[in-house]
Amino acid sequence: MATILCVDDSQAIRSMIRLVLEQHGHEVLIAEDGVEALELARSQAVDLVLSDVNMPNMSGSGLVSKLRRLADYANTPIVMVTTESDGYKKDKLKSLGANGWLKKPFSEQQLTNVLNHFLK
Repeated sequence: MATILCVDDSQAIRSMIRLVLEQHGHEVLIAEDGVEALELARSQAVDLVLSDVNMPNMSGSGLVSKLRRLADYANTPIVMVTTESDGYKKDKLKSLGANGWLKKPFSEQQLTNVLNHFLK
C-alpha cells in the first residue's frame, strides 16, 4: 500500500489517523510540526501528505511551500487536515500547492474517501 506522512501537533489526531491508515494497510510516518515533517520528507519520499495548518515551529502553509520545492514532492498529493474553513486560507494553500482539504472533525469514512481520491 501507500506510505503517508501525517503532520499534526495534536497527539490525538496523529494517533487516530495512524490507527485508521494502518488498518487499511498503509505505512504511516508521523511528525508533530512542519520542521519535523520536512526532515522526514527529505529522507524518505511518501505517496501522500496529510498536514494540519496551524502548528508551532512551521505552519502547514510553510510546509506545503517547502515541500513543493523538493523534486520528490513536485506532484505528491498534499491534503490539509484542519478546523479552518476560511475560503481565503484555502485559496492561499491551493496557490502554494495543496491539493485538498479535510475538515476536522472528520470520520473514518471521510478520511478513507480522501485516500481513495488521491491514491488512485
